[in-house]
Amino acid sequence: MSDFNKDIVIGLLFIMGVWSFISGQFIVSTVLFASAAIYSNIVMRAKLQN
Repeated sequence: MSDFNKDIVIGLLFIMGVWSFISGQFIVSTVLFASAAIYSNIVMRAKLQN
């Protein structure tokens, strides 16, 4: 997956998390924020190893 696609995935997860938080779905927003953070850390760690 290219860097652009990875950025889009992380951005979409973050935006969906914000939207869920505004809607009052706090459990869903927590899961989305956590998955965005974990995925972004995996991507950054992979860049450092290369």
